[in-house]
Amino acid sequence: MKRTIPTALGASAAVALALTACSGGGDAAGGGEPADGPVTLTLAGWSLASTPEFQTIADAYSAENPDVTVEVVEYPAGNDYDTALVADLAAGTAPDVYIIKNLKNYLTFQTGNQLLDISDVAADLDPATGGLEHYEVEDGGTYAVPYRQDSWVLFYNQDLFEQAGVAVPDGSWTWDDYAQAARDLTAAFTAEGSSAVGTYQHNWQSTLQGFALAQAPGADLFGGDYSWLAPYYERSLALQEEGAQTDYGTITTNSLTYQAQFGTQQAAMLPMGTWYAATLITQQESGEADDFAWGVAPIPQHDSSTTGTDATPVTFGDPTGMGINPAIDDAKVEAAKDFVRFAVGEGGAQALAEIGITPALLNDAVLDAYLGLEGMPTDELSRFAFQEHDTKPENPVAPETAAVQNILNDAHSAIMSGSVSVEDGLAEAENRVASEVGIG
Repeated sequence: MKRTIPTALGASAAVALALTACSGGGDAAGGGEPADGPVTLTLAGWSLASTPEFQTIADAYSAENPDVTVEVVEYPAGNDYDTALVADLAAGTAPDVYIIKNLKNYLTFQTGNQLLDISDVAADLDPATGGLEHYEVEDGGTYAVPYRQDSWVLFYNQDLFEQAGVAVPDGSWTWDDYAQAARDLTAAFTAEGSSAVGTYQHNWQSTLQGFALAQAPGADLFGGDYSWLAPYYERSLALQEEGAQTDYGTITTNSLTYQAQFGTQQAAMLPMGTWYAATLITQQESGEADDFAWGVAPIPQHDSSTTGTDATPVTFGDPTGMGINPAIDDAKVEAAKDFVRFAVGEGGAQALAEIGITPALLNDAVLDAYLGLEGMPTDELSRFAFQEHDTKPENPVAPETAAVQNILNDAHSAIMSGSVSVEDGLAEAENRVASEVGIG
């Protein structure tokens, strides 16, 4: 099944508009009798041809519960997912179960009565489930639970490092070490007549602001002072100007993808979420990506206090959650809760790990399945990078999160494109947060 919708309205604006204008009756479902006989549930997903996790979970659940069929409904990818989903929630045509892509709009859905209270499901889950604590809201209820927890790491091309004569990451890197490696790699490639560069930083705000929020001393999304972002921008802009990092304008104008830039060896390093491991393996198998040796290292750190394999590197990554549409047929509520419980538990975690997706529950058995996937790097540093990290949320759950992040996204575009200086861009963001959000 596939669902598409025009996407002229921005995702955040659509969420705020639709959820303010329309209440889904959050307590309407949940008191009905369980269905007597076969049940069909619908689950929202996106990019189904290249993102197999939704069908994988659906099939794994149905294999254990043959009376329940889970049909995956395809929505647009990216920010357009929220836009289309919100329209369907308002129209009463949304799937029974849907994905909360990140924490940014979680409260917007919850306060708009577009999520069923599933505190009973949360109570049954392993407390070690990554990101579970972020879904409990002020009223003490839980309205979504995480089925996957990606963390941002550093992917690197071992062959390009060897070709350039540059030492590969060893787990001890700060961002300054990373920047120097990018310069050294680029210089070696240029001398060889290659157009490859040292690193690729995608144009999302998270590729810079997420790290700064997690690592920088004094970082506070709601503090109203965003000077802690400045060193991260200054370093990134310097790499752009030196040609060691793909230019933001080039990425945006040419609609470059991080998968193609790293996968076709146009960049030797890529800061990216752990989800990319499965994509890279699949693309190397299909020939869409080149055949080269690669590894994963901890993301570079703000300073040396959290570097080395005897420390825990600090990174970021929002959990990806799953919630239930409160407009679901009462007779299907218990089946939907059971499906969500499975998806977030060991059954779903094992199924995801076997296709290279990082589940929220990452116990020893699940980790072994994940790292045992054919094509996954097997060196000790890669295992360490996948397993050990202090993962901070990119979008701390708060009523102001979406508004502040939208303003900071505007600042990111302006600064990285060179439209404004770092100082002026951050000052403008501070002024807008003060006037539009009331912080500062």
